[in-house]
This record gives sequence, C-alpha cells and structure tokens, in this order.
Amino acid sequence: MAGVAGLGLPTMRAMPELPEVEITARRLDAALKGARIESAVAPGINALKTFDPPLSSLAGQRIERVRRRGKHLILETDGALALLMHLMSAGRLQLYDKRAGPRERTSRLLVRLEDGGELRLREFGSKQAAWVKLLRSDELEGDDALATLGPEAWPDPPALGEVLNAARPLHTLLRDQRTVAGIGRSWVDEILWEAKLSPYKRGADLDGDEAERLRDAVVETLGSVIAHYEQVVSLPIPDKSPMPLRVHRHEGEPCPRCGTTLEAVHFEDYVIAYCPECQTDGRTLKDRRLSKLLK
Repeated sequence: MAGVAGLGLPTMRAMPELPEVEITARRLDAALKGARIESAVAPGINALKTFDPPLSSLAGQRIERVRRRGKHLILETDGALALLMHLMSAGRLQLYDKRAGPRERTSRLLVRLEDGGELRLREFGSKQAAWVKLLRSDELEGDDALATLGPEAWPDPPALGEVLNAARPLHTLLRDQRTVAGIGRSWVDEILWEAKLSPYKRGADLDGDEAERLRDAVVETLGSVIAHYEQVVSLPIPDKSPMPLRVHRHEGEPCPRCGTTLEAVHFEDYVIAYCPECQTDGRTLKDRRLSKLLK
C-alpha cells in the first residue's frame, strides 16, 4: 500500500469510524459554517430515506454547523433543518470547489453552494448502502438512527464495566452501536491490543481493573488517532485515510509491544487481529477458515 508522504503510514479505504467521521466533521464545519446552499439533489435515489421535508427546502439556507454523533454526520442549517448521514462502509463526504460533471457516477448526494462549491456524498463499490435523511431539527434526536445509539465512545465514555456487562465477547460488544457508539472493526482491534484483553473475553467477566484499563484504552486510542488526523488530514478529505494502525491488518508481523507474531481470526467479511502473548495468554485462537477446511 502507498504510504502518506513523509510518514510511511498506509492509506486505507476502510469503513469510516469515530476518528474518521470526527475529523471529517471538524474540517467541514470549519469550511462550511455560514455558507449558503443553492440547491440539493440526490443522484443516488436509494440513498435518500426521507421525503418530507423535500431536499428542495434546503435552497437558500445557511449552514450553521457540521457535527458527529457516533458514526453519523449531521449538517444543521439556520432554517431548523438537519441532514443526517451515514457513510456506511464505502461512503465519503467531501467538499469540492467545482460541481460534479455528468460522468461522475459515485455521487449519492450533492449539496450545491452559492459560491460555486459543492458538498458531495460519494460512495465506492456497488452496494450503495450509504444513506441520507433530511429532518426537521426537532425530529433529529428522536430518529431511530440516533435514538438507538449508546453513549459516545469518545471523549468521555461511561464506566465500561457497566455498559459491557453482557455475556458476549468484547470484540462484538464494542462494535455494537447500541452499546457504545463510534467503534468499528478497525479500531476495536487496536483498543483491545492496547488494553491487553482477548477479543473473546466476555464483557460480563471483566473485573474492575480490566474494565478501567479498557476504558483508558478506548479514550487513548481514539484520542491519539484523532490527534494524528489533525496533523495529516486537510481538505479535501482523502478517499483513503492515513490510518496509524499497529495491529489491525498486520497479522503475520511482529507485535509492536512484545515482538510475538500477530495472529488473526478470519470471518466471512472481517478479520480479528490480536497478539497471542499480550492478549490470550500465549494461545492461538481457532481460525474460522481452517475450521471449515477440516470439516
């Protein structure tokens, strides 16, 4: 993979999680605050999940702010309207100084600005899972997408021993947006490695020290990634993020902490990476691919 110039870090088109959505919100908020909307259209008809109010009602309104909730992006206007967006696995929200041409096939939403610029929700691949809702501001928090979210994973999550008190593996619990909002497949590996906890340890089995260690790892990992992005990410937001990963996608390489070879458990659509020495008492977890071959 190509590295970021001067950093030697891989650039990856991974599902945007809390750090990637946070830096997107910060950069777009600074650039768009006060901008007036000329029009809005949804070329990707499947992306728009609401019809009242219509997108045309955005015309003439000024953008008040862009913010994040969990993995969602929210654009609010002075006319008490809000665009609620989820990028899903392959979406990107980017600001351009020119309008999209007729051959631009990745756009799902176009918010055209009076200064000639354009906010463009693009999506790569064929799944077209990214979505947009235009809501009245007083309806926003009651929408199912936000109302069902758990507490924010960053910057000040609750005591995780209480939140994760369920008989499910930590790797699953931390990715459950109803339990804690913002963490996905990339950063959960990094968090559990930082906390020296097995991805298969059950949340209900965490003792007090482990729960505190895990919360510290969540705050430290996500905070350091955001700080990294503050240094290296500017407009236009890149399609591929310069992700400072140490464990995720590094199976087969030495653990950055102890030097043990990092291992992985492969599932149909994702991989769990971990260090046997640091996280599983030297045990190598069963790889689902090998289990199928041996049947």
